[in-house]
Amino acid sequence: MARHDLSEGQEIDGFRIGARLHQGGMAALWEATHPAHDLPLLVKVPRLAEGDDPAAIVSFEMEQMILPRLSGPHVPRFLGAGGFDRQPYLAMERIPGPTLLPLVEELPLRIERIAEIGARVADALDALHRQHVVHLDIKPSNILTRPTGEAVLVDFGLSHHRQLPDLMQEEFRLPYGTAPYMAPEQVMRVRSDPRSDLFALGAMLYFLTTGARPHGDPQRLAGLKRRLWRDPIPPRRLRADCPDWLQEIILRCLEVLPERRHPTAAQLAFDLRHPDRVALTARARKARQDGFVRVMQRRFGRQPRFARPGADSPESGAAAPLVVVAVDLAAEAALLGAMRATLGQILATLPGARLACVYVLQQLISPVGTHDEEERNPHLQRLIELKHWAAPLRLPEGRATFHVLEAASPAAAILDHARLNGVDHIVIGARAQSLRRRVLGSVCAAVASEVPCSVTVVRTRQREQEP
Repeated sequence: MARHDLSEGQEIDGFRIGARLHQGGMAALWEATHPAHDLPLLVKVPRLAEGDDPAAIVSFEMEQMILPRLSGPHVPRFLGAGGFDRQPYLAMERIPGPTLLPLVEELPLRIERIAEIGARVADALDALHRQHVVHLDIKPSNILTRPTGEAVLVDFGLSHHRQLPDLMQEEFRLPYGTAPYMAPEQVMRVRSDPRSDLFALGAMLYFLTTGARPHGDPQRLAGLKRRLWRDPIPPRRLRADCPDWLQEIILRCLEVLPERRHPTAAQLAFDLRHPDRVALTARARKARQDGFVRVMQRRFGRQPRFARPGADSPESGAAAPLVVVAVDLAAEAALLGAMRATLGQILATLPGARLACVYVLQQLISPVGTHDEEERNPHLQRLIELKHWAAPLRLPEGRATFHVLEAASPAAAILDHARLNGVDHIVIGARAQSLRRRVLGSVCAAVASEVPCSVTVVRTRQREQEP
């Protein structure tokens, strides 16, 4: 089925599409109505056009998993969703009013207004963290305000849920986020620390206070890493009337090590509401950036280590075995069936294990993120085919995840995936002998010889004819 964007007047699952409100880098937002819901609605659709980032598909899957699990006034109410096999969409309550982004035109804000906004956002983060979610993309455009005053967080496509598989972590080696607000540990691919959101809120408070971003807006990884060793200019140097208590709060949020920030968002909210009770340290009186010697010591000395909170917690799911099946969707039906049967036997002996179904979309010279002659997105098509292949296993929701990796070498992609994600067992099929296989070598042999975990190679008696 060809995949197209929605259009005004279209109806899907009872949701009637209205005007398009926004076209972002990863998704479009549309007005909508539904006879069963007497409130303003919003429908979100991922970008699947030619050349779009495959992360748009993965982040949309993450949001579809996370948003239905959230509740309370600080998140939009979830109302419905559609899968990639038909028309992918996410329907939710539409929060009236603009985001905080228009405030950029008014910077710098009054100190009292900054504290008020910060405290409300910290309240929202506290509610989110109590539901096991780290947002990881806190910025003005992802924050709205209800008429009753509560801050509302939106866009959970980059978020981490402690009790769900982290598809963004598992599929991509580079960090995803918005550069000015990314915490140092997030730059280093640690996505499970709630204090990363406190860093982002601190960066936003710095921006609202000074009109400048604490670490600029770097677009390359080297520039992002600079925040690990270069401290920001103290706010009071850019704004003389910045009080000591506000500088203390902001610079504490912007500490490189998470353990030096506020322990929780609730404690940050308390400080913002009670300036007279903020414990002042040398941060409050700092008048300039650290000197050359200290900066060089940080840059070329021992690099900070970032722990992954909850990695050993049973509820995090990290202790459960991870089984990966590398599926060649072009393989013969007998081999694909044998792989399913083998997986069923393995998973029966590991009732707590999670299955990750992996397909490697080979990228040789030309980019793979383009549509075929039938206007289908290859990444999305393989994702749908993977899910159809695994359907006969009848695994409960959340036990299986699906990953389309893009790489020049299938063996290298599978090995990288296994090493980065702590895979416990790989199941891979061995295709029948052929001249091409003898000359180029087999993927399963390369994986089995190098992967640091158990491997099951599935074979069939069927033999391909040599060309």
